[in-house]
Amino acid sequence: MSSPHATLPTPGADPAAASANRTPDGAASAAPLPYDVGLLVLRLAVGLILAAHGAQKLFGWFGGGGIEGTVGFFTSVGYPSGKTMAVVAGLTETFGGLALVLGLLAPLAGAAVFGTMLNALAVKWGGGFFAPDGVEYELLFIGGAAALTLMGPGRLAVDRLLPVLRTHRLLHGVAALLLGAVVAGAVLLVRS
Repeated sequence: MSSPHATLPTPGADPAAASANRTPDGAASAAPLPYDVGLLVLRLAVGLILAAHGAQKLFGWFGGGGIEGTVGFFTSVGYPSGKTMAVVAGLTETFGGLALVLGLLAPLAGAAVFGTMLNALAVKWGGGFFAPDGVEYELLFIGGAAALTLMGPGRLAVDRLLPVLRTHRLLHGVAALLLGAVVAGAVLLVRS
């Protein structure tokens, strides 16, 4: 009986090309290499940009306001403990972004980015769709984080070395997104 994830041969396809999509033990691979490279590119783009934004909040790097500047922002948009929120947002963006880059604990990293960007979306809602006041940036990162959380990081990821996460399951991604949404909702409830 073949695996439900095995790739079917395409009529008239080159047999040598089909063998390129096999694992070292000869089994059909679940995903061709271009798929994994595409996921890596998406992880790098989403992860590095979010990590840079987190570094702006935590350290003032890249022209950011650091903790003190970020405290003022969170207080101005109605969060009761600006310093706590600045640290939480900075840590989540920095380490969630770096974890996505590495493909490390990808369902949780994606969910952290997803939840953080849901909060950012709620803060910016009402300013239209397009930048500078709109929500296009936040929606793009929500979509990217959700896609990575649901699809998994691909084979070019640290998760491939972890027995529990070696094979990504859609259920892991759905559960992680639900967790991210619930936590984001709880954080938004404390906002005045």
